[in-house]
Amino acid sequence: MEEPTGDGRRVSRRSLLIAGASGLGVAGLAAGTATGVVPFNQALQRALGVASSTPVTQLGSMRVERVYSVARGREVNLVFLLPSKKPPRGLPMSLLLHGLHGSARSAAPTGLLKQLGSDVARKAVPAYGYVAVDGGDNYWHRVHPGDDPMAMLMDEVPQWLRERGFGGKDGQPFACTGVSMGGFGALLYGRLRAERHQPPAAIAAISPALLTSWQTMAKRHIFTGINDWTALDPLRHLDALNGIPTAVYCGTEDAFITGVREYISTAHPAVAYTAKGKHSDKFFRTTVPSVVQFVGKHLPRGA
Repeated sequence: MEEPTGDGRRVSRRSLLIAGASGLGVAGLAAGTATGVVPFNQALQRALGVASSTPVTQLGSMRVERVYSVARGREVNLVFLLPSKKPPRGLPMSLLLHGLHGSARSAAPTGLLKQLGSDVARKAVPAYGYVAVDGGDNYWHRVHPGDDPMAMLMDEVPQWLRERGFGGKDGQPFACTGVSMGGFGALLYGRLRAERHQPPAAIAAISPALLTSWQTMAKRHIFTGINDWTALDPLRHLDALNGIPTAVYCGTEDAFITGVREYISTAHPAVAYTAKGKHSDKFFRTTVPSVVQFVGKHLPRGA
């Protein structure tokens, strides 16, 4: 039997066992209970001779700016994670949404920038980048008057990208990736883009904050009421991303695993990965190779 990897190739179980016996650190991968794509371990990549030989210090480039968001009524950080210091003009971009109490600067799981730079350098994926913005602690929707992070994503981010030579003529992100609250936001963003008849090419949600009861969600004081929550909750709009390739990842010791399992069993995302892990960067970073490959694989032709 073969295990699928994050870049679409398949590795036999025998190969994995041999690699594990050689001390290559693939225990986390082999022990995972998964359907869909298993994140491809970086040590195994190096063992198979597919990792980039480019020095780590030259892989990827991060840029940070401050811009004023009319939708949010404040200045926000605009963070670019790019595959190289001199990316091509019109570089396709995926949104990257942070979790609760996070920010654009902390949106990326450990290793994302390095993985992106490496995969693009060795041509494992087409060149693309990520863009993150500060969304506050409001589950990427309008909670308070004058502060609408989803409007910022839908209407302002494309303009900011276009002005900086990213994202093609319209500046529209081709995909959306999110962690925790950002995973909830990514699923919501995909739905709203589809409702505008501008569906993204891919959605990737890492440990999305999906709760199955209003009593539990109400304690977070994010939504104005149960109707506000149910109008936005991805678990109540399970067919919203039909036709949009979607990847969902979650640790089995994560508080959101029940909601994620419900989403997986009903929405049938293209990638459904669960493995031992808590709601922390220790688990998030194990998904990075798969996420970079999944998003890159769905870059529209000609983008």
